[in-house]
Amino acid sequence: MHQLITSRFLYDYLVVCPGSIAGIKIPLRQFAELEQAAKSGAPAPSWLIKAARQRWAMDLAPASPVEDFLLVRQRAEPQYSRASWEINLGCNYDCEHCYLGLKKFEGLSMADKARLLHVMRDAGVLWLQITGGEPTIDRDFVDSYALAYELGMMITISTNGSRLWQPKILDALTRMPAYRVVVSVYGATAASYDGLTRRKNSFATFQRGMAAALEAGIPMRLNLVVTEHSADEEAAMVAMAERWGLEHNSYVNMSPTIYGGDESLPAQSAKHLRQRKVFTGCNAGHTFFHSDPHGKASICKVGRDPHVDLMAEGVEGLRQLGAIADQLMLRTGGCSGCQLSGSCGVCRPLAKLYQEAKAPLASYCQHGRKREEVSV
Repeated sequence: MHQLITSRFLYDYLVVCPGSIAGIKIPLRQFAELEQAAKSGAPAPSWLIKAARQRWAMDLAPASPVEDFLLVRQRAEPQYSRASWEINLGCNYDCEHCYLGLKKFEGLSMADKARLLHVMRDAGVLWLQITGGEPTIDRDFVDSYALAYELGMMITISTNGSRLWQPKILDALTRMPAYRVVVSVYGATAASYDGLTRRKNSFATFQRGMAAALEAGIPMRLNLVVTEHSADEEAAMVAMAERWGLEHNSYVNMSPTIYGGDESLPAQSAKHLRQRKVFTGCNAGHTFFHSDPHGKASICKVGRDPHVDLMAEGVEGLRQLGAIADQLMLRTGGCSGCQLSGSCGVCRPLAKLYQEAKAPLASYCQHGRKREEVSV
């Protein structure tokens, strides 16, 4: 099993270590040197031995073939360095705020999941987010995670934490460290947490999962989801994260569902509705893509149509996403001719969902706010 990965990343070349957020940038000539060493069975160059010791306190055997501990990722064309994958939309919670809305438990067989992961590998995906629904309830989660790891991906898992205590999952995350496990937190008490998830004892299960993951030393970050149920518990949620010594951020703006439904919006805490940062563009569809449970690739989780069927078209299908992204970002519909578009806080695909949900303008548009609150 590899300890390090070297890969092209956009216009750079990196050496990264699973389970660590630290990495090193190397020039093309050093990447080519590692490629050649892996092909010929040569030992690691001295500069890599030194860098591994300095960056990760890792003592590599100088005489061992570099391929014993380093996975060299092949250069890809087209190259998509990051991707997210909904392994399944099913979930063991029924959260009021969930942007997925209808959480149908369906997706690919394990054989087709493997095909999809190989397509992602061949597209150059180095950072992969595995999400859901709740990814850890998928019957193929551990096998899919293990394959993504073996293919040389730095994996982030987005989870509610409820199954992190399960031995099979803990074993996988211990033997094959994730880049990060991001856990959503829905309250600081059973009343608020269970109220939002609409699942009795979900807070207790979350606490069990967190205790097991913390004891195992799993690298984690917390997303503190502040809704009407937990509007008075943000400070307590922050205190909980700090007690665990975990990085955290608060998520306070609720979004419509992926099909433009409004059923998720009543969970919004009015006093926590914040003006978003100005949207200045993103790389969705150009260097990043999203895949749904059926292998349909879109520019992101929000702009899902048009999409590309990766199971039918493979890596070559991704060449269509750049033009799709450019088309989806055009100001159309209710945003046509907007004089405040230069300081808008949402992208066009997200604005479209809010408009389809008939959401109050104040939840996403500056026209719905008092003039003194608008920063241009």
